[in-house]
Amino acid sequence: MNIRVGHGFDVHSLVEGDGVWLGGVKIPYHQKLDGHSDADVLIHAICDALLGSLSLRDIGYHFPNTDLAFKGIDSKKLLAHVMELLDARSYRIGNIDCTVIAENPKVNPHIDAMLDCMVPILKIGRDDLSIKATTNEKMGYVGRGEGIAAHATCLVMKK
Repeated sequence: MNIRVGHGFDVHSLVEGDGVWLGGVKIPYHQKLDGHSDADVLIHAICDALLGSLSLRDIGYHFPNTDLAFKGIDSKKLLAHVMELLDARSYRIGNIDCTVIAENPKVNPHIDAMLDCMVPILKIGRDDLSIKATTNEKMGYVGRGEGIAAHATCLVMKK
């Protein structure tokens, strides 16, 4: 059996807005994440982990911020495309472990909704996607409330 591991990281700055997209769920907040797409750092980190596991480069390579086709795109569409790339290479996800790092908005109350949103796209069981949230203890750009970051690690296996 061919088993591979990938790691992804993403960060976006917070700007004035009407809510933060995380894990495919819009969290009410007085700011939003700034980016070419909807700036969903959690989905972007997962995409990078999955792409990296199969040496398929990164999310910016597949969905460049210079391409207007991706301007404002829903990151769930990017994730679905990454899943097509895995499927075309006969891989499936074993599990994914994620950490969102944010001072605000509070992420934990929204994790169940994120799982409900992403599990069907990822074609895995609910127990195969772990989403954790932490703060940066008020240190650095995340701690100052300037942005939100996410890490994701995945295990993929040949079908």
